Amino acid sequence: MLKEGQKLAIDWLPDKNSKEPVYKQIVNYINRKISSGDWTIGSKLPSQRFLAECFSVNRSTVVRALEELCSYGILEGTTGKGTMVTSNTWSVLMSNAPPDWGDYLRAGTFQENVPTVQMINKLEFEKDIVRLGTGELSPDLFPAEMMREVLQKLPDRFPSLNYLGPLGLPELRRALSLRLKKQGIDADPSCILITSGSLQALQLISVCMLKPGSVVYTESPSYLKSLQVFPSAGMKLTGIPMDRDGIQYWDIGNQTENSRNEAAVDMEDALLYTIPTFHNPTGTLMSETRRKELFRFCSNHRLPIIEDDAYGELWLEEEPPKPLKTMDHHGMILYLGTISKTLAPGLRIGWLVGPESVVERLGDVKMQIDYGASSLSQWALAELFSSGLYDKYLIDLRHKLKLRRDFALSLLEKHFRGLAQWDVPKGSFYIWLKLLVDIPTDQLFQRMLKEQILINPGNIYDFQKNKSIRLSYSYAEEVSLENGIEKMADVIRKMR
Repeated sequence: MLKEGQKLAIDWLPDKNSKEPVYKQIVNYINRKISSGDWTIGSKLPSQRFLAECFSVNRSTVVRALEELCSYGILEGTTGKGTMVTSNTWSVLMSNAPPDWGDYLRAGTFQENVPTVQMINKLEFEKDIVRLGTGELSPDLFPAEMMREVLQKLPDRFPSLNYLGPLGLPELRRALSLRLKKQGIDADPSCILITSGSLQALQLISVCMLKPGSVVYTESPSYLKSLQVFPSAGMKLTGIPMDRDGIQYWDIGNQTENSRNEAAVDMEDALLYTIPTFHNPTGTLMSETRRKELFRFCSNHRLPIIEDDAYGELWLEEEPPKPLKTMDHHGMILYLGTISKTLAPGLRIGWLVGPESVVERLGDVKMQIDYGASSLSQWALAELFSSGLYDKYLIDLRHKLKLRRDFALSLLEKHFRGLAQWDVPKGSFYIWLKLLVDIPTDQLFQRMLKEQILINPGNIYDFQKNKSIRLSYSYAEEVSLENGIEKMADVIRKMR
């Protein structure tokens, strides 16, 4: 298993039955990783103790192997800084040397994720890990029978699986247009772009609609802070505080905390990204009053809005207020939706609603990137929407998610009373745990990994120090969720 900050994947063990000494096998393995370009110049090796655990050998064996590699000039050990890859000199002697891919990787403009996010992205796919923060539905909630029924009908529905036009499948865009009108959003099919998930919509916006130096305002904390889409394009993310009604819009534009002097706000080269309905990661539901105030504020200052409505259909007891987009009659809001949270992220289907000119521009860029989202997924989703099966499925899904939420809340009452505060979410997947004890969440993250439990610490979503945890009740099975929450409470008490 990797630890935070460790980027060199190790999935090999020496053959202790081989006639070749174990330390020599380790030398050859590390050399192969470097000479192949897998481990680039400048990469930092894990500690000797960690390597010994990975290779199931004594630490002295690792020390001997590293000393030999250092003598070749491939590695260099520095007190306090660890051991680094400094050269592929040995590979030059053995074979044709590869290019130093590290130089190319460092020269790229797209920034890498913070180490904790990289670790989460990798470890979520390990079998024995209990995932307490995963933002997707459990495989147990996947409607296999419904999808089987839909997929069996598809061969009679579509003429081929060839490429589709720049905006996506017309039948799907028409079906989406009808669904959006039921929500109060008047969007012709020509104003809808099908994307490969709503995250791709953000990427398209970042590469062709904003110039470097632009400011992207967002809630603090925010899902967007865990991504590098906008910073990689040279834009600045600025966090705006929240309260229980949603984003404190009066703080946009470097306002003082209590100032509502809107005339002083400069909105040139800026936009707002917001998740008003069941906010990720906090679960906050923006009130109807705050939505109206926010829309008026942004309209007055010509501040464009990206409204991410990934969770809007996952209400558990009562429908939430209408999306911001329902108030927009002048094309000020780009509205994002997706099937990833309500059905299956593997379908890779999302959509963007906006003015035709914007949709056409983004569609052109999308064709340059991937030449369209999956044709099969688009046909399947069009059938789901038009048949009515999707809406029936949502009713059942909401019921099951409510049971999961209530179970998670009962566990928190049992194990976290006095350790954290939380609100009862009205929809979506998440409970935002605000720890009452002063412990570093990055250390908690590491301690939980030793228990084979993966958590999402709040600092990956925030612009400042954060002592919260995003707990998800949508993925882990009941037994795993109960054991995971109990163990996390025990670890926090010991750290305290």
